[in-house]
Amino acid sequence: MPASISGVVKNSIAEELEIEKGDILLSIDDVVPQDMIDYNYLCKGELITIEIQKLNGEVEEIELEKDYDEDLGIIFESAVFDKVKPCLNKCIFCFVDQQPKGLRDTLYVKDDDYRLSYLQGTYITTTNLTDKDKERIAKLHLGPFYISVHTTNPELRVKMLKNPNASKIMENLKWFNDNDIPFHAQIVLCPEYNDGIELDRTLKDLSSFKENLLSVAIVPVGITQFRKEKLKTVDKKVAKETIKIASKYKNVYCSDEFFLKAETDIPASEYYGNFSQLDDGVGSLRTIMDDFDKFKLPEKLPKPLSLSIACSVAAQKAFEYIAEKLNKIENLSVTVNPVISSYWGDGITVAGLITSDDLINAVKTTESDYIIIPSVMLKPYTNLFLDGNSLDYVKEKTGKNFFLTKNNYSVCEVIDLINQYV
Repeated sequence: MPASISGVVKNSIAEELEIEKGDILLSIDDVVPQDMIDYNYLCKGELITIEIQKLNGEVEEIELEKDYDEDLGIIFESAVFDKVKPCLNKCIFCFVDQQPKGLRDTLYVKDDDYRLSYLQGTYITTTNLTDKDKERIAKLHLGPFYISVHTTNPELRVKMLKNPNASKIMENLKWFNDNDIPFHAQIVLCPEYNDGIELDRTLKDLSSFKENLLSVAIVPVGITQFRKEKLKTVDKKVAKETIKIASKYKNVYCSDEFFLKAETDIPASEYYGNFSQLDDGVGSLRTIMDDFDKFKLPEKLPKPLSLSIACSVAAQKAFEYIAEKLNKIENLSVTVNPVISSYWGDGITVAGLITSDDLINAVKTTESDYIIIPSVMLKPYTNLFLDGNSLDYVKEKTGKNFFLTKNNYSVCEVIDLINQYV
């Protein structure tokens, strides 16, 4: 996998040098970068020489002078230029293994690469972490990392990940701690496997790493109708027990779904610390509600406006909170349409996995001026849902007007839309 260039930043050094999409970065100061870690390090100097292979195959050697640490402004197709380290586990809860055929190719990729964990915040299990990897991490003092722990019981972890190397989790975490490398941890909670007493043991073990353990996110196992492994979902009883166990430990956070399952209120913002695990659904509903409360709302619109918020089942509670307040504005009508997943099964409740046909079914009878959907429903930089159908397809099938927020569920963008009618 070469260092393929997908674009350049406007008004950057790369644009000035006429580097273009489709070009390939071959080397920096005669060193071939293997990933963005190498690239960032090699670009720090004030005088560097880069080799670029153009689309026509010609190779250009460019000497350039710049400020120390000044970025070249090159955007790459991938953060890793050589082969991504693959996942060697067969986790009983792996979402990739419970998908049907025919979806986007990227949905079937199983990586377990420490470089992507450092650069992009993806989770690693450490089962394929080599001595050479550790040597590089320590030498460059990389971090923080995001580590899928699940359990610190070695026998149970081997059973859950189906990999003998999974037993070394505490040994690997101790190595991170001894080298002063900070990390975030994740636990996918599978009832009757790593919940209850086992969860308490795991959190107690993790607490021994003190300041190098930045946070722990506990998320419920996601089960689709395509899963072959027999697993139980998190119910109200397990959710309440998990919340209670987690409350005994510092910097341990349950994802929003646990509070929804437990039928209890979403915690106040103080519960979530610095919201370091938002990508795991830890505190996302609280941020949506808190962001909304910052806005001053108009008392009246000069003409009627009706909005429908198409959201995931998991986000329904937050948007019902918002809709209730918005409906106090005269001439504004807001409804919430949670999208039930017939494609995956009702155990999947997140917006990023909503398909076009499930969205169509949820909104086809809705009478609103605009149906609001978040950008997370679509593949980044496209208008395609994960089943390959486009937003235009949904518009054609429903005859509705859609308002796509650019920043996931951006309350700010929704308020801006309303203010256009003030």
